[in-house]
Amino acid sequence: MTPEQATFLATQFADLMTREARTTAKVLRAVPDSGRDYRPDPRSRSAWELATHIAQSDVWFLDCIIAGAFASDGAKGKALLDSFATIADVVAFHEREVPARLAAVRAMSGEALAASVSFFGMIEAPNATYLGLANNHGIHHRGQLAAYLRAMGSTVPALYGESADEKM
Repeated sequence: MTPEQATFLATQFADLMTREARTTAKVLRAVPDSGRDYRPDPRSRSAWELATHIAQSDVWFLDCIIAGAFASDGAKGKALLDSFATIADVVAFHEREVPARLAAVRAMSGEALAASVSFFGMIEAPNATYLGLANNHGIHHRGQLAAYLRAMGSTVPALYGESADEKM
């Protein structure tokens, strides 16, 4: 991939992720604090676990892309998790940090975006392509969380079309 192609791809994905971040915030905001322990099955994550995972991992993926290397810092992740007391804290973090990281991605050089990066030894790909993985990961978990909403007594926001609870 050339630097020009990587810049084009990163711009497209960053624009898509900007739109998806707004949708993610709608789902996160719909989680009532009273429902944070809800899980549809003992093997499922709780609503709180999903909400915090979505917020943290969206930022983590973007940080790794910006750094040009994927790494995990369990202590940093735990400290961030401990800083969230309410769903409103999670939403505020996501709405503040994701746009800031996407702006940093948009400012990256074509060379940095085209550089080959390893994803924990499982995938080796141009850095810009990981924006697609980040976007899909967030959408996957957001869908899981959205499926919890009505069962936990909340409303389901309109996402890609109207819901029974919200018209577009």
